[in-house]
Amino acid sequence: MKRCIFLLLSLGMLLVLAACKDPAPPPESAFTERESVELTVWGAAEDEALLQEIFTSFQACYAGEADFSIHYEAQSESHCKDALLEDLEGGADVFAFADDQVAALAAAGGLNPIENPETVRAENLSAAVEAASVAGVPYAYPLTADNGYFLYYNKAYLSEEDVQTLDRILEVAAKSGRFMTMDWSSAWYVYAFFGNTGLEVGLNEDGLTNRCTWNSAEGPVTGVDVARAMLHAAASPGFANRTDEEFLAGVRDGSVIAGVSGVWNAVTIQEAWGENAGAAKLPTFTCKDRQIQMASFSGCKLIGVNAYSEHPEWAARLAEWITNEENQRLRFQLRGQGPSNANAAASPEVQAAPAIAALLAQSEFSQLQRVGGKFWDPVAEFAGNMARGNPSGADLQAQLDHMVEGVTAR
Repeated sequence: MKRCIFLLLSLGMLLVLAACKDPAPPPESAFTERESVELTVWGAAEDEALLQEIFTSFQACYAGEADFSIHYEAQSESHCKDALLEDLEGGADVFAFADDQVAALAAAGGLNPIENPETVRAENLSAAVEAASVAGVPYAYPLTADNGYFLYYNKAYLSEEDVQTLDRILEVAAKSGRFMTMDWSSAWYVYAFFGNTGLEVGLNEDGLTNRCTWNSAEGPVTGVDVARAMLHAAASPGFANRTDEEFLAGVRDGSVIAGVSGVWNAVTIQEAWGENAGAAKLPTFTCKDRQIQMASFSGCKLIGVNAYSEHPEWAARLAEWITNEENQRLRFQLRGQGPSNANAAASPEVQAAPAIAALLAQSEFSQLQRVGGKFWDPVAEFAGNMARGNPSGADLQAQLDHMVEGVTAR
């Protein structure tokens, strides 16, 4: 009897051992590892804190689907195209850039048409969608609809009537021992003097080279007339040619009471000037014994997805997240930037913002920025000499001809 029991126990142990050696295969999903997603994002240096907050909410939303490592790198939105095209495969997966670069990035293969164009069209302002498109096809996600400029002024020194003309602003600034500033080292701002004169600049049909008549010696207003107007402004003791950073430094230390800039500086200026912070359309300027309304370039900031990204689906999701309604509202709250999202743009807080109101007032005198790469340096060189007062006394027409030759070079 004991022997039978022993045999039965031995047989049972063999069966258990056999079961351990050949377990039933688990479901295939048990061996599936979560995807590790590493993304690099380029954005403006001023946006770092905002973007880090957006990255955190993105990772929280998709925490169960992948393990994320998102790296931020500061990159100028105005120079993003050049940096990206130096090494497309090694460039950022997601990047912020100015809308005038979209055609070149698409032509170079850096951007593919986005996969949800109808959603983008439905959710954003039509002008922003147009700015993000090439031949009517969206290639990027609209981020802001405020990439233009207008006048900031300190109400403690300047009234609403004062800021209607450049001459009066400069007069008040000079009498108070302070400055009105503008950045003539940037051709973007210099367009303000030429844009409403009948003189023209724009892209040729090839989408790369420029046409330009800023040196015209014919018509109601000539190029020399505009150059003389710039020299007249620069000669005022109340004028200072300063970069955006230098403008803000003057706002903070009290030496600047007015300046031409955009909504990206609204929060800083509000903090510095408090209840005296004012904003208005650009003033008129004296040219050939008449007042001409200063013009402006307009445009949008966009978020692009690198066509060479190793994680294109996740890069697109992050681009959509950065530009969604909630995060555009957050961008407005933290950075004062005007949303491209239609719902966010229509909100009472956005509509009531002085900087946004000034931008809307200036929009009547603005033009979508569409110029080729040869535009920037020749114009900045010419304007820089005007800002210095043309110290060599060089012939103005010759300088304009040289500028236009550079702008229209092929």
